[in-house]
Amino acid sequence: MELRCVQRAMRDEYFNRDSERGLFPTFAWFVEEVGELGEALLKRDKAGISEELADVIAWAISIANLLDIDVEEALRGKYGQELANAGCCEGAKS
Repeated sequence: MELRCVQRAMRDEYFNRDSERGLFPTFAWFVEEVGELGEALLKRDKAGISEELADVIAWAISIANLLDIDVEEALRGKYGQELANAGCCEGAKS
């Protein structure tokens, strides 16, 4: 699975709905999912943690799509050297 492909799929499926909802209500949904992740962590519910992590990531990508931010480029810009060290990409942008 490639991150850019995931972001494109999320955009295709959810962008219109997220746009109609708006940025701040979409952010509120993201925060709600972070809370649900916290609850799953407190319960040490691995299946629940996995599900909520997926939700948090999906909502974060939705926010990025609303702001026209390429998540892969954002990660490369912030963590490029670490990603390069792990062989994930060519490294930080200069």
